[in-house]
Amino acid sequence: MFIHAIPCDLFKINNEHMKKVLILTYYWPPSGGPGVQRWLKFVKYLPDLGYEPIIITVDPAKATYPVIDDSLLSEVPDELKVIRTSTREPYNLYKKLSGRIQVPYSGFTNEMSDGFFSRISRFIRGNLFVPDARIGWNPFAIEKAAEIIREHNIEFLITTSPPHSTQLAGLELKKKFPDIRWIADLRDPWTDIFYYNKMLHLPHIKQKDLKLEKSVLRNADAVVTVSDFISRIFSEKPGTDCEGKVHVITNGFDPEDFMKTDVKPDPAFFTLAYVGTISDEYLLSGFINAFERVVEKSEKKARIIFTGNISNRWKEPLERRLGNSLSFSGHVDHHEAVKRMQMADMLLLVIPDIAQNEGIITGKLFEYLAASRPVLGIGPLEGDAAKVLEKTATGKMFSYHDHENISAFILQYALKEKEWFPDNDQINNFSRKVQTEKLVQVMEK
Repeated sequence: MFIHAIPCDLFKINNEHMKKVLILTYYWPPSGGPGVQRWLKFVKYLPDLGYEPIIITVDPAKATYPVIDDSLLSEVPDELKVIRTSTREPYNLYKKLSGRIQVPYSGFTNEMSDGFFSRISRFIRGNLFVPDARIGWNPFAIEKAAEIIREHNIEFLITTSPPHSTQLAGLELKKKFPDIRWIADLRDPWTDIFYYNKMLHLPHIKQKDLKLEKSVLRNADAVVTVSDFISRIFSEKPGTDCEGKVHVITNGFDPEDFMKTDVKPDPAFFTLAYVGTISDEYLLSGFINAFERVVEKSEKKARIIFTGNISNRWKEPLERRLGNSLSFSGHVDHHEAVKRMQMADMLLLVIPDIAQNEGIITGKLFEYLAASRPVLGIGPLEGDAAKVLEKTATGKMFSYHDHENISAFILQYALKEKEWFPDNDQINNFSRKVQTEKLVQVMEK
């Protein structure tokens, strides 16, 4: 059973008087990740604003999820109508051929080696499945969505991606129902994503993909993105004429998630925590140098706790140089991840060193804000994440190799030489309820 009741007063408004909004999302509990949490929280708060959400998603028995988080199932409102459809996808064949258990994520970014099988996999994925390998869900989603739109006289349609193939379902439904107001939520760039050229597209396939992207941007009534940088990518794309209809609604935090735990930092340690994935592109050499100095200078025993998957490129040097001050654990559910944040004295945010990283605002940044701990950021100094830290007075961003200033920042708090005064009014602007209010403004505009 996939839906459980939660103790929330969600449906204050009589359903008969609520406007219905149909949401197509491939990723939904038991799938995990920030994209799932984004729409799980939107549907939590939409009823308070007069909207009845209806979800169309994929049958988890037939889906391919990179991350599973069963704990999110308990957050799905019991009253919410969730419709699951079949799909046809190639990933089961991929797992058999490769011998790998984990499904590739983000366009095979965890399969970017120069080996023969990796290149063949990316070539097939890039040229046979346009725009992505989840496009086999579209026929099922479109058929069910058309049925629901006719049955319930749906006024609003929202498609959220990745996978960007979901946007093509929105495009088809807009053609069938031209009076519906269609909002395309694109959480990542499409043909401008940092790994796009590694997908080995043939020239005519690349042109086809670009044409599809532009058609979505032209025909959607509104486009939503998660950062200013990504907004500019779509707004300035030639041939789309979509300037003025692209809106930024960032991810956020739900205050209720942070009221369910009652944990505090261990006073015997100064604990720095990182929650999330560390891949090869997350440059940690400057941080390692800095934390060695913190271990030497801190009056309390300083330690760093990593929660999530970490690449061997960084696990080995971390263990070798910070072994006695270091601990690792794998992926945990969302509730436990929140506890890990609240048990820390300081939180580490790392932006990967890749093209376009100025526009990366990881979902965990906003939960870091809600955890009420100083944030040490490592990444682009002029990026959108750095602006959030500055605006909320919650922390500071440092360049990847600035080990002297990184260590000085940590020691200011470890030695209690500096008080932390966050701007709570600015932080509250990133609550999920406020972000849902922004979504409704876009829907009604």
